[in-house]
Order: sequence, then C-alpha cells, then structure tokens
Amino acid sequence: MTSEHKARIGWIGAGRMGYEMARRLLDAGYDVAIYNRTQSKAEPLVEFGATIVNRPVDLADRDIVFIMVTAPKDLEQVTVGADGVLTSDSVTPGMIIDSSTVSQEASAMIREFATARGTDFLAAPVSGNPSVIAAGKLTIAASGPRETYDKAYDVLTTIGRSATYVGDGEVARLVKIAHNVFLGVVTQSLAEITVLAERGGVSREAFLAFLNDSVMGSTFTKYKAPAMVNLDFTPTFTMPLLSKDFDLGLAAAHDLRVPMPVAAATAQIVASAMGAGHVTEDFAALILEVARGAGMALEPENVHVASGLEVAAHD
Repeated sequence: MTSEHKARIGWIGAGRMGYEMARRLLDAGYDVAIYNRTQSKAEPLVEFGATIVNRPVDLADRDIVFIMVTAPKDLEQVTVGADGVLTSDSVTPGMIIDSSTVSQEASAMIREFATARGTDFLAAPVSGNPSVIAAGKLTIAASGPRETYDKAYDVLTTIGRSATYVGDGEVARLVKIAHNVFLGVVTQSLAEITVLAERGGVSREAFLAFLNDSVMGSTFTKYKAPAMVNLDFTPTFTMPLLSKDFDLGLAAAHDLRVPMPVAAATAQIVASAMGAGHVTEDFAALILEVARGAGMALEPENVHVASGLEVAAHD
C-alpha cells in the first residue's frame, strides 16, 4: 500500500499479542476495526481509535485483515466458520495476513479457501512477546506470493522492526515452528547453566550479567534474565503453548526425516514441567524444575535487571 492510501485494516484476535500489534497500527494512523471473541478485551483499543465489530464477517470489506488466534480450529472458525471473514456473499477482504502459529496443513487449507474467493493470503508468524512488540522489536517471517508480500510490506514493518520474505506457500510456518523449538531448547539450557552457577556460589544476577555481555548473550537471554533472577514468571508465553510448538516441530522433523534428539528431550522436560503444575506461568519457570532436580529451592534475588526492552515504542 502506498503512503497516499493507508490500508483499511481489520483485526481478528486481541489477545496479549494481537492487542499490542493492533495498537501499533492505530498509533501509526491506520483505520483499524477489531473483532475479538471476548469483546471486552478489545474495547480498550477504542481509546486509540479502533472500532469494534461483532462478527469476523463484518471485516470482509477491509483492504487487509490480520488474524492472530491460538489454534488451527480458531483460524478455521474465524475465516470459513459461521460468520467467518470469508463467508460474505457480496464482499471479501483484499488480503488476509495470518500471524497465528499453526501447522502448514492448516495454513494451506485456509489459503485455498481465500484464493478461491479472490483474497490474497500471506502467512506471517512473528517472533516476540507483548513487551517486544511495545519496544518496537518484533520480527516477522512471511510466505506466499512475492507480490502479496510486497504489497503488505509497509504494514508489516509498521507492526514489527523487520519483515523477512522466506518463500512461497506455507514455509513461514516451518520457520516459526523451528524458531519456537529453538526458543524452548535455549531456555532449558539457560536454566541449567544458571542453576549450575548458583550451586557453585555465583548469584543468578552476576552470572547472567556476564553471559549477556559475552558473545553468547542475545536479545532473548537479556529479556529473560529478569524473570530468572527475580523469579517473576508473569506469562508472556506459557508451557502449554511451547509444548504445542514442540509437537508441531517434532512432527515436521518426522515428516522431513530430520533427527532432533535435543529438541525431543526438551519436549519431554516441558511436558514434565507441565505435569508439575507449571501451566499458567511464563515458560522461564523451567528454571524452577531444574533447581528442583538439583535439590535446590530458589529465592528471588530482588535486584533490578535490565531487559533490553526499556525503550517504549509509543514515545
């Protein structure tokens, strides 16, 4: 879309991620209409200029409709289910951009329906959490027709720091699943070495300060450091969601005949943590299970730890 004509945006799914993503478009001056199954969760966005609709199909006249829902069944419901955005007899969106984390098969099915109705479809899963979005550091992987990606680029890079075109069809789904498998493996490894250092007499704050300033530090290890130091597991991404992504990743590995023994072991550890009751906390709570296995009871260190996300996006 050119700067002379800002796309009229429809938004489906105003959970923790969808809310912040839609907020960035509103702050950039886009006309955004929002559907959320629990309408009250979307209503605060009215203050920033959003309008609220009662059904996904009420967004069928929009230039671009973003979707950010939890599971394949939700994606199917809001697109081709009763009152779905693709079910109008008279009008269909110019483009659907789906940022949900779903399988390639589920994505391909919706792409087929959209294409049959004359609607472009872009798979565009994202990397980040609500704090990352607010700090303007979200990244996006996109797949589908190159011309569709090119048309959507300005909107995508309004929401995120960058957008990467990764190929045709549904390959962005595989990119996101591979990313999230790595997320789980890195978090488990980070928990293990942090507990090891503490058992040896090093505070978690000191160990992670050293790690984060070394070549092994990353944006991710920095913004997980406060949770691991102060044991604040306010959720950004929960164990059940991580477990779902491990299932998808290991299924893809089976189909593509790629051995992933480290990922498989980590998936079992995540399942064990869920069995121990860690289902609503942030997945950084994996550190508690590592400590429990070592016979250690961790205590919050109650010190300020910078996350690297302190610069707000809405300044």
